[in-house]
Amino acid sequence: MTPEAVLDVMMRAMWLALEVSGPLLAIGLSVGLVMGLVQAATQLSEPSIGFVPKLLALGGALVAMGGWLLERLTTFGRDMLGAIAQIHP
Repeated sequence: MTPEAVLDVMMRAMWLALEVSGPLLAIGLSVGLVMGLVQAATQLSEPSIGFVPKLLALGGALVAMGGWLLERLTTFGRDMLGAIAQIHP
């Protein structure tokens, strides 16, 4: 396998990781920011007030986007397993 092919595989893997984790991280960040503002405005310092909505939002996002995320990951895995067959000793 040439160094260019290895770099291509690594670049595709990094983009896939960003593509799969990016929306979930953005949802967690936005819910955490909103809950932090609510806690600051109401002067509540209970940690579970910020954690529970974030957990529910991420769970809902996984349910809503789970099929797409799984499809992206399995397509990448299938492509990589197919690429193994193309390697000549």
